[in-house]
Amino acid sequence: MLLSKTCIYGLRASVLLAAKQGTEYVTIRELSDELGISFHFLTKVLQKLTKSELLISYKGPNGGVKLAKNAAAITFMDVVISIDGDSIVHECALGLPGCGILKPCPLHSQWSGLKENILTMMTTISLADLAGNHDDIYMLFQEAKKLDMD
Repeated sequence: MLLSKTCIYGLRASVLLAAKQGTEYVTIRELSDELGISFHFLTKVLQKLTKSELLISYKGPNGGVKLAKNAAAITFMDVVISIDGDSIVHECALGLPGCGILKPCPLHSQWSGLKENILTMMTTISLADLAGNHDDIYMLFQEAKKLDMD
């Protein structure tokens, strides 16, 4: 898996917030319940997104989180970098130090092209694109929730 579980959960929460954009703050409990993610774990994930200024959090009885800007202005890559960093597009697929054009690993030529395609996809797709049809995204998250519980 290219992305950590933490990053995947951060992406799911971000897409759900994009689908709900227009509402005020969404409670972490609501996100946790809808996504089937532990409240405490999700809180830590959302803290990373808030620290990266992708989310705004508000404490108190009517508190929660919301996107810091329009969902169309936040890319898939913005969320990934906030949580996993940019190693996915800079590191060797085999994790070998010094891998590059001068000292390629056995996967270097194949991975280089794939990395460029992944980078292009991640930097051009926004949270608004991922949120797409709200009904479909809710259904997909419910299916993922069931699989995560198994």
